[in-house]
Amino acid sequence: MWNNSFMKKYSILIALVFFGFAANAQQDPQFSQNLFNNIAINPGYAGSNDAISATALHRSQWMGFLGAPSTTNLGVEAAVPMLHGGLGLNVMTDNIAQNEFLGLNLSYAYRTDLAGGNLGVGISVGMLQDGVNGGDYVSEVGTDPIIPNADEKAAGFDFGAGLFYKSDNVYLGLSSTHINQTTIESSSELMRMARHYYISAGYNHELNPQMILMPSIFVKSDGVSSSMDISSLIEYNKRFWGGVTIRPSESIIALLGMHLNESLRFGVAYDVPISEVSHAGSMEFMVGYSFKVDYSKVVKGFKNPRLL
Repeated sequence: MWNNSFMKKYSILIALVFFGFAANAQQDPQFSQNLFNNIAINPGYAGSNDAISATALHRSQWMGFLGAPSTTNLGVEAAVPMLHGGLGLNVMTDNIAQNEFLGLNLSYAYRTDLAGGNLGVGISVGMLQDGVNGGDYVSEVGTDPIIPNADEKAAGFDFGAGLFYKSDNVYLGLSSTHINQTTIESSSELMRMARHYYISAGYNHELNPQMILMPSIFVKSDGVSSSMDISSLIEYNKRFWGGVTIRPSESIIALLGMHLNESLRFGVAYDVPISEVSHAGSMEFMVGYSFKVDYSKVVKGFKNPRLL
């Protein structure tokens, strides 16, 4: 059991680490169920499912530590044939110690048939807001210039772009977020967003009529540091799935999930750390809902009840 004194010191340590990154560049939050979170990092994904889909994820990083990162993401995307593509909306909140981050992005993808599949070329625009409850920090050495001593909040413009290709059995995504590398600042610089680059790819291989093997890879980089997820899932009877993700030198992740019905799905992931940075695990939950829309059914006319 961690005592309160240690927990408070650890919370301050997390804050110092965060502000150290803020002086340079801030990284995007980490997720483990990236297979269900494409719209968050790739606007080219919008409309790729020919349905209206909404996915929510919540991640608790380094469980048990006061001030550890807690991240929630809500993504909605839909095919819009009249726009020859799809639209998307992504909302993300990320809390670390006394820091609160909010990201809001709208995306559009132009979709076209290609090589037996469909390619989406997308862009996203939005707003990033960062705030810190500086008045809640108490420095043991008096005034510390690196730690804000008052509440601060500021916002900046955000821009991203991406390509997403999908066929019956294969998908491939290339994207970049925070292309403009906006700086969020008020009385002092709160955060400079680092440009991120993403590669995602996966393949569905039918082992038998009941089981499908789904290997995938997910790479994230800010040009300075990189991380890679190598995953292998097995879906059974088009209802249950489970598997493992390896994030080299960082963690091994167990994934489980199920389709509750044709429209609703639920998933969970647990990260087991294998590095010396932290021995505390991370838990992540996912809920997704989607439904098909038959755009071919167009109302051609109506009857006025006064004329019946």
